Amino acid sequence: MTTSGNRFFKYVCFIRRASVFFCAVGVISLFVSGCAVLGGAGHPLARKPAIEMVAAPSIPAFSDDLNYDDLAAAIDGSLGYYRKLPASKMISFGETAYPASHLIRSLEQFQAFIKTKPAPAELSAFIDRIYHVYAFTKHSEPVPVLFTGYYEPLLNGSRVRTETYRYPVYPRPDDLVTFNLSDFSGGCAEKTGVGRLVGGNLTPYYTRGQIENTGVLSGHLSPIVWVDDRLALFFLQIQGSGKIRLTDGAMLNVHYVISNGHPFRGIGGYLIEHKKIKKEEVSMQSIKAYLLAHPEEVSEILNYNPRYVFFETRETGPVGCLNIELTPGRSVALDRQIAPPGALGFIVSEKPVADASGGVRSWVPFSRFVVNQDTGSAIKGPGRADIFWGNGDYAEFAAGYMKKPGNLYFLVLKPEL
Repeated sequence: MTTSGNRFFKYVCFIRRASVFFCAVGVISLFVSGCAVLGGAGHPLARKPAIEMVAAPSIPAFSDDLNYDDLAAAIDGSLGYYRKLPASKMISFGETAYPASHLIRSLEQFQAFIKTKPAPAELSAFIDRIYHVYAFTKHSEPVPVLFTGYYEPLLNGSRVRTETYRYPVYPRPDDLVTFNLSDFSGGCAEKTGVGRLVGGNLTPYYTRGQIENTGVLSGHLSPIVWVDDRLALFFLQIQGSGKIRLTDGAMLNVHYVISNGHPFRGIGGYLIEHKKIKKEEVSMQSIKAYLLAHPEEVSEILNYNPRYVFFETRETGPVGCLNIELTPGRSVALDRQIAPPGALGFIVSEKPVADASGGVRSWVPFSRFVVNQDTGSAIKGPGRADIFWGNGDYAEFAAGYMKKPGNLYFLVLKPEL
């Protein structure tokens, strides 16, 4: 093998191990843990967990803590997704599969019923009469699910660079190339690699440290916009989408378009390892507080995560992996390898209540209907779910602190109806 060919093969293997495309992320999970590589023979995720129909004693009481109007909007998103599929396209709920046409009827009947604004008892009776309830199970019992959250941050920006607005939000660079690993090695799974060409050789793209500390992109890549807060930009890259309020009053919606291909490394894990924050105290808020209190350490800590995200602008807000605009409080991210896409779900957990200083005063039980419309690089297996909280103060607060166990169920219209 030639020297350049050997270098390329090593890079392919590096990408195969490390590069993970993501659509959404759990705030706590991504600040603490790195990304896993999907699937593959012998990988634990290759063994699909059971999704089974839940027996009557394990079916929860159905009540919803939100307005049914936003649920109807979320269901519209999934209906649009199913209507684009062939009517006979089968969607798996464990060993059972339903055609897209049936899931359309399932959502339409549920949507029609909630327009009546039913009381909890009426809702439970309706579901019991015409719906099957499924869950991820172990020994025929629903498995507990860890719920985290993500949100849409709001930043301040300017169309021109100033002393205040000096941190660039970059679009996809012209020299960033992608490729399908399976085109180059029979041993590689279907996965996209990222790099750049240097002297005819493919090499890894620049790391976060190279981009931010050396200005390697400045001068030949025009930013979409400039923002006034380095930490806010870092958190925007973690979330994958957000809003930027410009000095001229305009509002931009920016969305993840691609990363530099380097593996994600959570800075929460760095802070724990270096005994700067206790593991039980890690949250987005505690990480921000530490960084603000130790500005001399910011570069070292942020550069611990070599992944860097590039953006594009869109007319709409955040869009999930099914190309559905996400609905705050209703759209959830699940493992797309095992969870039925677009499915109507029901969650039971606890949510935080803020105190006057922005900390958690208490946790209160809540339950609501949700739809599976997104995924995330940290959302793997049957025991993980990520709630999209939307934007605003409470969304940031809930997403930052949310790390609570609960239960997740799926609802499907009985086939005979």
